[in-house]
Amino acid sequence: MNKLNQALAKIKPFDKKLYEQAQSRLDNLTKPIGSLGKLEQLAKQVVAITGNQNPQLKKKVIFTLAGDHGITEEKISAYPKEVTPQMVYNFLRGGAGINVISKYVNAKVVIVDMGVACDLELVGYDLANFRDKKVAYGTKNFRKEPAMTKEQAVKSLETGIELVEEQLAAGVDLICIGEMGIGNTTSASAITSVATGSPVEKITGRGTGLDGSGLKHKIDIINESIKLRNPVKTDALDILSKIGGFEIAGMAGIIIAAVANRIPIVLDGFISGASALAAVLLNKEIKDYLIAGHCSVEPGHKIILDYLSLNPVLNFDMRLGEGTGAALSIPIIETSVKILQEMATFDSAGVSRKS
Repeated sequence: MNKLNQALAKIKPFDKKLYEQAQSRLDNLTKPIGSLGKLEQLAKQVVAITGNQNPQLKKKVIFTLAGDHGITEEKISAYPKEVTPQMVYNFLRGGAGINVISKYVNAKVVIVDMGVACDLELVGYDLANFRDKKVAYGTKNFRKEPAMTKEQAVKSLETGIELVEEQLAAGVDLICIGEMGIGNTTSASAITSVATGSPVEKITGRGTGLDGSGLKHKIDIINESIKLRNPVKTDALDILSKIGGFEIAGMAGIIIAAVANRIPIVLDGFISGASALAAVLLNKEIKDYLIAGHCSVEPGHKIILDYLSLNPVLNFDMRLGEGTGAALSIPIIETSVKILQEMATFDSAGVSRKS
């Protein structure tokens, strides 16, 4: 746990002084005070996160983590688990939603095998931005036994930290996280219920498209599993090991490393929100550093956002995952910083202030 503990120890409280200084500059720009709304909030947050009054967001990395879930044995998904490796191949071919959006926002996508339940056949693919970090061949069925060992939970967290560290040499100014894993909305629902205390019935959605009876079955399985595993709601490692996923823990590690290195971290949807809950349990200071790229249509995501007091950049009724919602928010985050850097002040423009 040395790498995890070292990263957690590097995290400092949010720099409120820099935040206030950025607010002062925004208030002196040629506009009514507060008239740019969320853009101003984002600009202040990026300044405080980076520790830089003139932050640059040139090098953007999207991590898309893939992992399988043993809970799929309980028929809680409309899609079979074989879709997880099939989608990894699609990512590597450049045919997925995240590939299309990342090109538009000029971001690098790093695809990571955290726990796909098979050996991927990768001959012929461009693997420059692929990372084999497989912890195991999928998690266990957490209705029957813990999803993983605590050692595997720590390894997954530390793998996320390592993924960020690998990018530091080349430089990284902003990080987005996303995932792919059939069954992971079930794990995320369980984590969210335990961490927030909200009922499973209010959190759990249809995932990849369950019908009414399928949704009821999913809710029943989650409730039963939480009762059987009995995770400690204040213990992130206990929660992740008992009802988590390798990609969920890996994203929590990425969050921790980004905050430790003062790199803006943009969450995607429901699954990455569950990762954020785990990260905040490990260090409460992380909450102030989080940027919510969007609000997913999954009901549990709004519960997470409210619990963490996060105001999403976008609300487009999306639920694809992969990092797509986070990636779409990048141009707006970049614009917020450009406003701070390039908009004229009243004095420089010779514009009269409000009397």
